Amino acid sequence: MPADYHTHTPLCHHARGEPEAFIDAALAAGVTEYGISDHSPVLPEPFDDWRMSEADLPAYFEWIDRARSYAGDRVPVRAGLECDWLAGCENWIRDLAGKYPWDYLIGSVHYLGAWDFDNPKWLGRWAECDVESVWIHYWQTYADMAKSGLFDILGHPDLVKKFSHRPEGDLDRFYVPTIEAIASSGATIELNTAGRHKPCAEAYPAPRFLELAHEAGIPLVISSDAHAPEEVARDFPTAIEIAKAAGYRETQLFERRERRAETL
Repeated sequence: MPADYHTHTPLCHHARGEPEAFIDAALAAGVTEYGISDHSPVLPEPFDDWRMSEADLPAYFEWIDRARSYAGDRVPVRAGLECDWLAGCENWIRDLAGKYPWDYLIGSVHYLGAWDFDNPKWLGRWAECDVESVWIHYWQTYADMAKSGLFDILGHPDLVKKFSHRPEGDLDRFYVPTIEAIASSGATIELNTAGRHKPCAEAYPAPRFLELAHEAGIPLVISSDAHAPEEVARDFPTAIEIAKAAGYRETQLFERRERRAETL
């Protein structure tokens, strides 16, 4: 199985499981590599209730060390962070990048202004908004994240569809400019299987986005976004078929923020 680089720890307050259990799950799934990429701190604190704090970073490093110690030479364990793209966050991301010898950083858009739009707590806001406007805002924000050049992997590209709110018409009008920005950045995108278990019932991104990304030469990783050991590499056989249908024949491996290809 391909590497699974998008996984979480209990430090984010909405995941469960010990490092050893995640390693056991990674070994059982047969992934090439297992990566840990919990939600990074955001300043000023407290920012929200679904991420680690800056004071939790030493515990996070210990979690990674425990996973590596338990894994031994059975599976490589890579260290990452999932970082939120927010207005004015660039210096903080650069600061985080220097706090540990990371193998990769994932950039994600969970916030549009002060609204963490994928949080079930605020689901009612979707009934009050214009979906077209939300999608315009989301994809412009995603393109800006790509253009920053701060991230190795760009997370769940069409997370905005999570609750199955989509505008009318051809969605290429959102996809194409964003794909151009990603291609220019040199970043990798992820095919994130978690969406299959959300109201949208579809991996992130949609097959059409993935097809356009492949045509643009954008590299790919496959991720589970696991928040529990049993979710590691979840739906990877299906994801491999989706990736191949879009034209992909390889995924990527990361070490110390250097990328190399692996046959899919």
